Amino acid sequence: MTKRQFYDWQTAGGGGDVLLLVEALERAEIPWCMIGGLAVNHWAAEPMATADVHITVAAGKLDEAVRVLEEAGFKAKRFEWSVNLKGRSDLAVQISTEAVYQGFPPRAVPADVHGILMRVASLEDTLQGKVLAWRDSRRRASKRQKDLADIARLLEAHPEIAQLVPPDVGEHLQK
Repeated sequence: MTKRQFYDWQTAGGGGDVLLLVEALERAEIPWCMIGGLAVNHWAAEPMATADVHITVAAGKLDEAVRVLEEAGFKAKRFEWSVNLKGRSDLAVQISTEAVYQGFPPRAVPADVHGILMRVASLEDTLQGKVLAWRDSRRRASKRQKDLADIARLLEAHPEIAQLVPPDVGEHLQK
């Protein structure tokens, strides 16, 4: 079984939705990148299963990205901090609308994640995104614990970024 086939099995065809998302955004030349778990999977030593995809698009490109993705077959629902998309699979796609993430696309790198070519946030941006997510007290405790584990995974694979970890996060990692 290939990495892509395993990912499809985990997400009931999510690989197809990710490919569709990548193709639609690339065809429209919209600057974007993966953030969250798929970005961590690129940078960490070992990937973990995730049934959601978090992306960001460059400032001023959100409406165009949503239009392009709806034309590709996704259904969109807008929220205060995101636009959630649903395709044909069990995969949940979320476009973050928070300003801090909109600077990530120009620093994105090409990556093969689960056998799918995509753009992912830089290592430093991926770490910053996970720190921000962990600090968000509105998130469920279980999500915040996963964010902390993702930070630990990034540090295990890239100890050179340890100096970028804020002291409050470092304290929780030591517990």
